[in-house]
Amino acid sequence: MRDPATVADPAAARSRGTVIAVLGIGQVLVWGSSYYLPAVLAKPIATQTGWPLSWVIGALSLGLLVSGLVSPKVGDLIERHGGRPVLKASTVLMGAGLAIIAAAPDLAVFTLGWLFLGGAMGAGLYDPAFAALGRLYGKGARAVITSLTLIGGFASTVCWPLSALLLERFGWRGTCLAYVAMNLLVVLPLYHFGLPAEAPRRAAPKRKAAATAPPPRDTSYRLLFWLVALTMTLSSIIAATMSVHLLTILQQRGVSLAAAVGFGAVVGPCQVGARLIDLLAGQRTHPVWEGLLSAIFVSLGLGLLLLPRDAVLAALVIYGGGIGLRSIVRGTLPLALFGPEGYPSLVGRLAFPMLLGQAAAPSAGAVLLQHAGARSVVLALLAMALATLALSAALIPFARKGAAAAARSVPAVTES
Repeated sequence: MRDPATVADPAAARSRGTVIAVLGIGQVLVWGSSYYLPAVLAKPIATQTGWPLSWVIGALSLGLLVSGLVSPKVGDLIERHGGRPVLKASTVLMGAGLAIIAAAPDLAVFTLGWLFLGGAMGAGLYDPAFAALGRLYGKGARAVITSLTLIGGFASTVCWPLSALLLERFGWRGTCLAYVAMNLLVVLPLYHFGLPAEAPRRAAPKRKAAATAPPPRDTSYRLLFWLVALTMTLSSIIAATMSVHLLTILQQRGVSLAAAVGFGAVVGPCQVGARLIDLLAGQRTHPVWEGLLSAIFVSLGLGLLLLPRDAVLAALVIYGGGIGLRSIVRGTLPLALFGPEGYPSLVGRLAFPMLLGQAAAPSAGAVLLQHAGARSVVLALLAMALATLALSAALIPFARKGAAAAARSVPAVTES
C-alpha cells in the first residue's frame, strides 16, 4: 500500500513551509469571506434592504447545512485525488457565491448565494485542509496542522476590521465583491502554484467489502467515533454562536460597537497564542489532554462572561485560548486515535455532525438573543461547554489503552 505521506511532487518533503504558508493565507481569507462575514455585514444588510435580520443570519445556517451535507463526499475526494483540486474548486465556488450575494435583488437570491458559499465552506475550511495535510504527511501531519491553525487563527483579527473598513468605504455589496477578488486573484493562484500535486488513488476493493462485513472491534470503533463527534459538535456549536453573535452579546451588555469589535479582535491573538504554545511545547502531549484543557478554558471564559463588564477582557482571553486549542484538536485528535489510514474520509465523516450543529447555531442563537437576551445565550453555551468537558474526560481511557490503535481499519464511507 502506498504510504500516505508519499506525494507525486518530489519537492513536497522540502516544502512544508510553503504548504503551511499557502494554506494559512488561504484559510484567513476564506474564513473571513464566509463564516466570519455575517458578524460585520448582517446588520447593515438587514438595515439597508429591509430583510429580517433572522433571515439574513439564517442564510448562513443554510450554507453551513450544505457544507455539512457535502463534507463526507469532500473527504472521499481528498482521499482519492488529494487536497489541491478540491481546495482550488472551493475558491471558485466561494467567488461565485459572493458575487451572487453582492448582486442579490431579493432575499431568495441572497440565500442562493449562501448555498454556493456552503459548498465552498464544506470544501475549503479547516476540515478539508486538515484532510489534505493528513493525506500529504500521514502521521507527521500533527505539527503541520498546528502550524496551519497558528496562521488561520488570525482570520477574525484580520477580517473583522477589514470587513468593517470595506463596509464603510464600499458598502456591503462592494465588500462582497472585494472578497470575490481576493478569492479568485489571491487564494486560487496560491493553491494552484503552492500546493503539491498528488497521484490519485483508486478506491480499494477491501473497503467496499467492509460495508457488508463489519471490521474487527466495530463496537469499540463506533463508540469512540461518536464520542469524538459529539465532543467536536458541541465545541463547534459554541464557536459558531460566539463568532456570529459575540458583537451583539457585548452590545446588549452596554458595550459600544467600536469597543465590541476591539474586544472581539482579542480572541484571534489568544487563539494564536495557545496554538504557538502547543507548537513549541505540546507536540508530545496526547491531543486528548489538549481537548480536556480546551474544554476547561472555554467553560471558564464563558463563566466569566456572565460577570460584570470589567471581566469581559479576561473572559475573552481565556475563551480565545480554549477555542484556539480546540481548533488544533479538531485535526489532531482523530489522527492520534484512529491513525492516518483513511484519515481524509474520516475527517469528512466527523465534519458532518459538526457542520450540521454549526448550521443550527446562528439561527438558534438569534432567536434566543431576541426572546431571552444575551445572558441566556451565554448560559446555554456554558452548559454545552461543561458537557464538552465531561465528554473530553470520557475519551481519556481510549488514549491510555490505545483502543483505536488496534482498530485502525476505518469503515467504508457510505456512498451518497
